[in-house]
Amino acid sequence: MRNVTYSMGVSLDGYIVGPDGGFDWAEPDQEIFRHHIDEIRQVGVHLMGRRLYETMLFWETADQEPSIDDDTREWIGLWNPLPKVVFSTTLPEVRGNARLASGSLAEEIERLRAEPGEGEIAIGGATLAAEAAAADLIDEYRAVVYPVLVGGGIPYFPQGKRQVELDLLETRTFPSKAVAYRYRVRRA
Repeated sequence: MRNVTYSMGVSLDGYIVGPDGGFDWAEPDQEIFRHHIDEIRQVGVHLMGRRLYETMLFWETADQEPSIDDDTREWIGLWNPLPKVVFSTTLPEVRGNARLASGSLAEEIERLRAEPGEGEIAIGGATLAAEAAAADLIDEYRAVVYPVLVGGGIPYFPQGKRQVELDLLETRTFPSKAVAYRYRVRRA
């Protein structure tokens, strides 16, 4: 069965964006960017909400910039052909290798897990991930924790009343002092 993973950059106090909506503090250095490239190689389909989809549209044409480096070109070559499912009630259509979700998040994940195919089912965006977490659909949490306190904003972890036991699978400290954590949800 394909794993469902949730991976985002997060401040030390637990937010993916600050109170002003900014996340410039999570700008990846070259080693963190390489880490993201390695992660995306394992993904077979990416689920996202409207806001993340609109943010990631940048990559659809980024390869037209003549001054991009090899790592960026490699990311584009992996990201653009990757199938994406966008959950939105306001977007009339999506571009690139994306489609609008035709069912609920749980239905889409169930359908994707049942289909033959390789790679993880990645979830991006805190709102969509909170919905997946509330339905106990996430198998792994992956966070790159940046050494900054932003004081509020959109939290990485859903704000619910349930406790989830996790097993640490991996940690990696980067020269920038950011730390990548990978946890698997402990199932009974």
